[in-house]
Amino acid sequence: MKHGAAALLTAELVAIVLRTGSREGNVVEVAHELMKTCGGLRGLAEAAPEELARVKGIGLAKAIQLKAALELGRRVAVLNPQERFTVSSPVDVVRVLMPEARHLDREYLKVVLLNTRNQVLNIITISVGSLDTALGHPREVFKEAIRRSSAGIILVHNHPSGDPTPSVDDVKITERLIQAGKILGIDVLDHIILGDNKYFSMREKGLLEGSAIS
Repeated sequence: MKHGAAALLTAELVAIVLRTGSREGNVVEVAHELMKTCGGLRGLAEAAPEELARVKGIGLAKAIQLKAALELGRRVAVLNPQERFTVSSPVDVVRVLMPEARHLDREYLKVVLLNTRNQVLNIITISVGSLDTALGHPREVFKEAIRRSSAGIILVHNHPSGDPTPSVDDVKITERLIQAGKILGIDVLDHIILGDNKYFSMREKGLLEGSAIS
């Protein structure tokens, strides 16, 4: 609840789906053993329910729960373009991320990946910082954007203080990422800072040199 699902390890997400452990170990230990047996998330996705059920602490009912959760994720990943959320202004991003961000006690740096039509391909968490910093290295910020062939990205992070006014470091980091994006051919369209039901858009305030959302 505090940090969001994106802050959890894959095995921890699996543990939440499983809910309970076994005599051999608690639910997190069972999840780790399952991931080890399957060889990671891809193996988990490809395994049949009967194969998963053979792992100690799983059983057929839990195996079916896991397969159902994985199928939901698969369906999200293959949504038709017309079903994707389109960003036309900073407010569109704020409406999606504000409900969670305003209650976080640490800074989270997220990246919204967009295609050439400003449709959202994915929203990923890049880093979780301390109370007053959430630094993002260009390598981490653009890694998924490159993999998804994103045309542009929107940086989003929260200020636990509730005041969305950017710090000097916020502006410097944004400038650094804009330059990195130019080299890679990926536009940094905006950097939005979320406070307590308030936001600050660097694009709206004229602080960005990158391309504007159109």
